[in-house]
Amino acid sequence: MRSDRVRAVSNLSGRSARLRGNRFLVEGPQAVRELVRYATDDVLDLYLTAAAAERYADIADAADLAGVYVHQVSDEVSRAMSPDAQGILAVAERTRYSMASDVALGLLADVARDGALIAILSQVRDPGNAGAVIRACDAAGADAVVLTDSSVEITNPKVVRSTAGSMFHLPVLGGVDLIEAVDVVRAAGLQVLAADASGSTLAQFDGEGGRLARRTTWIFGNEAWGFTPDQLALVDEPVAVPIFGRAESLNLATAAAVCLYASALARRSAFGA
Repeated sequence: MRSDRVRAVSNLSGRSARLRGNRFLVEGPQAVRELVRYATDDVLDLYLTAAAAERYADIADAADLAGVYVHQVSDEVSRAMSPDAQGILAVAERTRYSMASDVALGLLADVARDGALIAILSQVRDPGNAGAVIRACDAAGADAVVLTDSSVEITNPKVVRSTAGSMFHLPVLGGVDLIEAVDVVRAAGLQVLAADASGSTLAQFDGEGGRLARRTTWIFGNEAWGFTPDQLALVDEPVAVPIFGRAESLNLATAAAVCLYASALARRSAFGA
């Protein structure tokens, strides 16, 4: 394989190359499998070693049926493209994650009209945390995830890896202003909660008329900074995850998973699956 192609794929680990080429890397069998299954139209190329082709024949077969060009590469070339890919990676089109803010807000409005659970990530800069929250949203049955313009870029390779393919299962929207996103979900009738230690605990909050069963947007902030008073003023109420042991706090992804599941379970208890 020509060295310029190998270099072009490898360069997608950098933000400027992703933005310039409107494409991004998807690395490893789980993420590539979900990309091929749920976002087939976005797949541009699939690269895999001989060993990966044998081990993950289902992925190669699905890609071939979908008309995706499958390249078999050596172990050396695969490592040069991505040392984290386990012998299988794809290049995908980035368009759905780079739409203009007004378009993203329009899609959010469409989802929010019928949605019961949405997450907004504000100033979440750590890619591992962002990816893990997207994965938790998928597991809890959320209808959409929004990363504000102050958060990490969605197609950062560490974000993509951390989602383990979940980013291809639900709308993940980026580059929007927090205030505008809150206005959109509130106009659709969702209550807006912030996961913040200053609020009443989940159990106390839910005890006030089963409020967790309502259609809800959760806002999760930066793990180190939390929320400013102006940001908290945007929400209906801050809600805290209780600490029963000696831990000083929970990391962002764990706290988000607790909040999302509290809402999902409360709603299922009230209204059924």
